[in-house]
Order: sequence, then structure tokens, then C-alpha cells
Amino acid sequence: MVNFKKDKRGKYYFTASLGFDSVTGKRIQKMRSGFNTVKEAREAYAEIISNFGKSAYSQNSTMLFEEFLNTIFLPYYKGRVKERTYTNRLNAIKMHFSFFFKMKLTGIKPIHIQKWQNELSENYENSYIRNIFGLFQMSLDRAVVLGMIPSNPAKVVGNVKKSKKEIDFWTKEEFEKVVKTFYIEDYYQHFSFICIWLLFMTGMRIGEATALTWDNVNLDEKFLQVKKSLYYKNADTYEFVEPKTRASIRTIYLDDDTVHFLRDWKNRQDEMGGIKFVLSYNSVPTQKHTVRYIIKRHAKLAEVHDVRIHALRHSHASLLISMGKNALLIKERLGHEDVQTTLGTYGHLYPNSSNEIADDLKGMVNVEFTNQNIAPEVTNQFTKEVKKKV
Repeated sequence: MVNFKKDKRGKYYFTASLGFDSVTGKRIQKMRSGFNTVKEAREAYAEIISNFGKSAYSQNSTMLFEEFLNTIFLPYYKGRVKERTYTNRLNAIKMHFSFFFKMKLTGIKPIHIQKWQNELSENYENSYIRNIFGLFQMSLDRAVVLGMIPSNPAKVVGNVKKSKKEIDFWTKEEFEKVVKTFYIEDYYQHFSFICIWLLFMTGMRIGEATALTWDNVNLDEKFLQVKKSLYYKNADTYEFVEPKTRASIRTIYLDDDTVHFLRDWKNRQDEMGGIKFVLSYNSVPTQKHTVRYIIKRHAKLAEVHDVRIHALRHSHASLLISMGKNALLIKERLGHEDVQTTLGTYGHLYPNSSNEIADDLKGMVNVEFTNQNIAPEVTNQFTKEVKKKV
């Protein structure tokens, strides 16, 4: 990854690594200096990389894929996605793309990609592989644009088949067993209970819940407002970001039980000196790993199956469906962009809907036939033949 540094004059400089010479095997590097700002240096670096890329294929480049990834694709990709997206995906990219690190960029063939895809399929779900493969294909698309390879071999192989992932969730009965494991006289267990309860009873995403502050909660009017999400690196480095979609900005109305539990928790926090985050016991936003440990610990105590954090969102949707709530209401409450997302994710949780429709239709239409023929002219060839035989 290129570093932009300052010299003694306060000017920025950088060294661009462009792979290896095909004859000598030595690394090809170009240094540029004298830039007033990092932006100017970055633009110059991008131009060098682009110009090199356009001629690299014709020069039979010996650049390894690892070099291409670190010096060309990752800087390009980082500038086109949100920082949290880049940070979250970086480790997965480097781990899985390492299969190609020692190969020349120009030497990656469909057979290599197919073998890599097969190995991924032995260890990961299709939905995860599709995301990883999509990023790999994007990297080679960039190499094509820059003229470093003539075509994208990943497109020849194609992505793995899209499969519908089974939704995991806690039933109401399972959740009730988990609730019984909390001793809320203990401050930390009280906090743990609120985390689980709020996620199960509202269906919020974990980032929405951990970003929730008391000024977004109205206990008297019984609602909370989702306006932001939390991007968490560590206790000292976190920031509020825009929610996942525009539809994610929403108002969630609260049941009386949730209002009661939140009011008690707010009083408990006030006894500790006051905390602005709803899901916090120490004035610092709660990271998702903490919530994950809480779920794991209390699922084991309750002797129910362990679930991921997002499964509590699924659990809320499942609960609403079991209560007979329609998909449009669930869409609004969960903050889905459209109802197709809701139905596509949870439609299978309506197992008896077809039977219920059939049962409801029974007797809806009153049937009474006439006792004489009031349309004698309505006949066809078959009915004429029947009359003759009679």
C-alpha cells in the first residue's frame, strides 16, 4: 500500500511499486515528490498506476497478483466504498485472495479460479462465496480496464449459484427460557437483559441499537427513532454513520413491557451518574462482540440453540408473523427498502397462509340455483346430443 510522506520542506512524496522487470527480476519503482497536498500526490500516483497498467499487458508484465492487489486494486477500491465497508472486507479479501498471490496477474486462468472456487465451496456458504467472488471479479475487471489483462477469466467461470439461506431465529418459547436466566439485580446482567430484550422486541439492526441514545427515545409517547448507526472500531474510536438505507430511518412504537423495562434501566443508569447510550453500562457504546457473548452465554444457560445477533431481528419478524401481522407493517417496522425484501426473507414463515386463505373463502359466497331454465338458448353440440338420448 503506497504511503504519502512529507519531506523536510513540507512537500509530499511517494514511491510507486510497479511490479518486477521481466528480464532482471528486479522490482520496478517510481518516485515522485514536490506535492503541496496529499490530494495532489494521490492524483499523481493514480496517473502513474493508470499509465503503467495501460502498457503492462503489451509488455508481458511479470507483476504478481499480490502486488496488483496491494498497489492498484485496494487503493482504487478504498476510494469508492465507505471506510467501514473497506475495513470490514479487507481481512477477508487478503485471506481468500492469497490463493493467487504468487501467480502472475497475466497467468491467472479459469482453471485456477475454478479450483479456488471449489475450495471455498467446501468451507463456506454460497452467499458468502458469492460476495468474495464478486470482489475478486471486480479486481480483475479493473485490470482489464487498465489494459493489464485482455479479458476477465472470472467471468468465464461464473459465480456460484445463489441459494436461499435458511432463516435462524428464537421462537417465543425459546426467548422466554433465555429471559429466565437473567438476574437483573446484578447491574451487568440487567444491562445484558436490556440488550437482548430490545433487539428481540424491536427488530433493530445491531448498529442501530448500539447507536441509540436516550434523546431518540420517548418513553411517555412509547416510541423510539432510528436515525443513525454506529461504526465501532474500539472504545476510543467510533462514529455515527447514516443507516443502511433511507427506509432504515424510522419510528418504532414500543409495547408497554418494553417501556417499563427501559424506564427501569434508565433509572439504573442514572444511579451510575447518567449514561447517554441506551445499550451501555459504562458510558461507552457497546460493541457487537459483547452482545454476541451475552447471547452465547445465556443460550447455553437456557439450554436453547445459539444464534447470531442478526437472528434476533429475524426472531422479531417471526413473532410478528405468528401474531398475524401483514408484510407491509413488518416492512415498515424493520426498515426494509421494499416489501419484496420482507417477503423474500420471511415469506416461508407463513406456512399455513394458503390453507388459511382456503378456509376463509369457505362460505364467503352464498350459492342459490334457479329452479327453472331461464337461458334455454345456451347450448352446445354436446348438450344437444345428450337431450336426444334422453
